[in-house]
Amino acid sequence: MVDKNYLRKKFINIRKKNYLYVKEFSFEQIIKKFFLKRKLKVGGYYPSNYEVNLLSLLKKISKKKLEISLPVIEKNNNMSFKIWKFKDPLNVNKYGILEPNRLNKKTIPDIFFVPLVAYDKDCNRLGYGKGYYDKYLSRIKKIKKNILTIGIAYSFQEHKDVLSKTYDFKLDYIYTEKGLLN
Repeated sequence: MVDKNYLRKKFINIRKKNYLYVKEFSFEQIIKKFFLKRKLKVGGYYPSNYEVNLLSLLKKISKKKLEISLPVIEKNNNMSFKIWKFKDPLNVNKYGILEPNRLNKKTIPDIFFVPLVAYDKDCNRLGYGKGYYDKYLSRIKKIKKNILTIGIAYSFQEHKDVLSKTYDFKLDYIYTEKGLLN
């Protein structure tokens, strides 16, 4: 029987092997659909471990004078989002991921761009297994009902079933180099 840890290893290896062969993402579809007429607070991520690089999207959004934030791992293994300006320095966290200064102001984004290891056609996400995004997004959804979540992935990260459980947070959309899935 296939389990989540097996899928994680499999898809991290697939991503690593195929990372250089995928054309650069155009985020125009996302910009047109979500950012033309709205002033949204944006929660992004700084790419690592062969994740989709969305820095070009964050740069375009920052030129629109929208608030951008990135995740920060807190001491109690929770996650928060801290405001980040595009040229601000970043710190390396315990996982080797770049994040804003812990002293930066906390915020709750309206739209989240979420990294993932694998996904299925129902917008279920397989993450790295620590549950940071699942816990954070579930908690925030109770406070701010109308958040929007978009998983960012390569099309080769799709799997027929990512073995989603009741505590796994289902995303609103998945965006790949082929476009938007919901």
